[in-house]
Amino acid sequence: MSINSIPHFNPFDFPGLSKSTVGFDSLFKKLGEFSETIPKIPTYPPYNIKKVGDNKYTIEIAVAGFGKQDLELELLEGTLTVKGQITADAPDTDYIFKGIADRAFTRKFSLADSVEIKNADLINGMLKIWLERFIPEEKKAKKININGEETTSTKEFLTEKTTGGI
Repeated sequence: MSINSIPHFNPFDFPGLSKSTVGFDSLFKKLGEFSETIPKIPTYPPYNIKKVGDNKYTIEIAVAGFGKQDLELELLEGTLTVKGQITADAPDTDYIFKGIADRAFTRKFSLADSVEIKNADLINGMLKIWLERFIPEEKKAKKININGEETTSTKEFLTEKTTGGI
């Protein structure tokens, strides 16, 4: 019996862990949704995800034969959906050999909340989607000054702490 044959199996369902954490419910939900797609991940069209800087990334999707008008990008609730649909060839097209795939596709990518789509380009059959990760101010490292003497604010803090008892 494989994991894929177990109905409604979620490898990211941690009942004990979820009972002792706060604010991670959306992460657990995303991991659960991701686990449901694992056996269904399509292989067409091929793609790369590259890190091109400290906080910059590109998603490259090979879309030979697709024009700008045949592609659609949509971002909804942290999921980037890329769809492609080529209008049909003329009915009188007579292929000797047809090796370039031009079937419709849908590709989905989960983006972190701090990732923004900056741009998308279609060059030489490659769709490039430029992404940048922003670190929110509250997540950035802060330098804390060290005072040489006890300050008035320190005394006030200590007073609140000791007199505000139960």
